[in-house]
Amino acid sequence: MTPFARILARAVADTPGAIGGAFAASDGEMVDHIAHGDPHELALLTAHYGVILANVEALLGTKHFGGARYFVVENRGLDVLVHTVAEGYYALLAVPPPAPLHQALDALATAAAALRREMR
Repeated sequence: MTPFARILARAVADTPGAIGGAFAASDGEMVDHIAHGDPHELALLTAHYGVILANVEALLGTKHFGGARYFVVENRGLDVLVHTVAEGYYALLAVPPPAPLHQALDALATAAAALRREMR
């Protein structure tokens, strides 16, 4: 297991019910992941949410608010949390509802900080 995968595994383990976590580059390409299901579905989800992050970043940039730190999308079947890491990289955590969003966000923020340190 890579250092990135260990960090993601910790975030998934620290979030009750989490089905996967991913670390991706700004183009949506997964660098590493942990999935309790189909890793191809997680890769697709990660890429799509990378596009959403890019659009949020563009919007915030035009309004001069600074970059996004994280965002959460709650869906009927899956809640998705995305947290920026550094240099366009981001981390994602997928949790079926009812998701413990506070725990998930704490775990993802901790993972993002650890991923940032590991990138150096």
